[in-house]
Amino acid sequence: MGGVANQMDRGSRHAAVVALGELGQSHDYQDRADAGHGLADFADVPEASVLLFELVLDPRDTFVTRLTTEALLRRKDRVGLTIVASALAVADQNHSDWIHAAIVDVFGTFSDDRDDAVRLCEEMSQDVDDRVARGARQLHELLAEIDPVLRPA
Repeated sequence: MGGVANQMDRGSRHAAVVALGELGQSHDYQDRADAGHGLADFADVPEASVLLFELVLDPRDTFVTRLTTEALLRRKDRVGLTIVASALAVADQNHSDWIHAAIVDVFGTFSDDRDDAVRLCEEMSQDVDDRVARGARQLHELLAEIDPVLRPA
């Protein structure tokens, strides 16, 4: 029974990625932003990671960049950070600014969250994919500049 349930789960997850991917192709920036926000939950699905990378670097509206990046960073895991780092490595200045704004919003409150992200970026800076490694170093620098509001007692 577990095998059937796992196949159904995979099928449902794939269907969700496909539907959100279609929404991510919309001409409406709000649809694309919603797609990026929703797809972040599926960032571990290979097809979703490609779509998310494209939405972080949305050529038509940086609102999409901002919302997608924030959703990926709020995962607070290697998967989300890898997609953001990969996009940051090739982003133009305008997209970089909006990615930076999302980084500050997500990691500017709790020092533990920021510190965990810094550690993951240190590991990712050794990645075999040069774009990920380069982006992780950039992300590390941006995180190091943040002075979080709340620290452990």
